[in-house]
Amino acid sequence: MRRTTRYPVEDANSLWHVYKTVPFWKVVKNFGVIQLARYTPFLGMKNWLYRVFLRMKVGDQTSFALMVMLDCMFPEKITVGRNTVIGYNTTILAHEYLIKEYRLGEVVIGNEVLIGANSTILPGVVIGDGAIVSAGTLVHKDVPAGAFVGGNPMRIIYTKDERTNQLEF
Repeated sequence: MRRTTRYPVEDANSLWHVYKTVPFWKVVKNFGVIQLARYTPFLGMKNWLYRVFLRMKVGDQTSFALMVMLDCMFPEKITVGRNTVIGYNTTILAHEYLIKEYRLGEVVIGNEVLIGANSTILPGVVIGDGAIVSAGTLVHKDVPAGAFVGGNPMRIIYTKDERTNQLEF
């Protein structure tokens, strides 16, 4: 189960309540920073933008590919470890707006993680150190350290021990 905090709403769906949950100008600023970073080829500049303007925790030598879309409402809830690669067009969400509630959850991506292109990471997920997420994966639950996962819904393809044993042959 993902670690999210649930906030019930009444009347209209939760997205109609968005500016009661997050300030409008924060979303505007975050959206602008994210759009600038999505298109810049300078990895160090992206990490600086994310750390300074979005208050994200980003480890040294982490690489965000072109077109990575971060949560524009709650990017400060995203932590990415050292020497990690986030693939092209990946989306990382820290919120979900549903009909009767909205949910917020921290996203923690460990050190030396590889996330393939076009993946989506949902709120409240922890991806362990050394994990590999196959391209196009919907990460809807935790990924154990060193595991290789993929698919929609995501499933474990190899555990850390199975990967190690295969590399020995």
